[in-house]
Amino acid sequence: MVVSVQVEGLNAFLEAVDKNKGKTVFALFTGSIGADGKSWCPDCVEADPVVEECVKGAPDDAVFITCFVGDRATWKDPKNEFRMHDKVKLTSVPTLMRWGTPARLKE
Repeated sequence: MVVSVQVEGLNAFLEAVDKNKGKTVFALFTGSIGADGKSWCPDCVEADPVVEECVKGAPDDAVFITCFVGDRATWKDPKNEFRMHDKVKLTSVPTLMRWGTPARLKE
């Protein structure tokens, strides 16, 4: 069964990846949830149910990490840590990736 993990921020994401070394790790980078219980990112809201359905088909030993990238202002900052990190290099949210490979699906 796929293990699902939710984290907020780059450091928490990297810690979750480190804890799951040797496993197949899929990561969804998405807008953080606001006080209204929804993401500020309309594309993320639209993608969530599709991604959740696809996760069901992942290998049983896989780990699925949902990583919240912050509020809209944080994400839009050109020097955002997710944009600058050499292994992440996000350009848009939502982004789904298989960690450690070039495989990515972007908005």
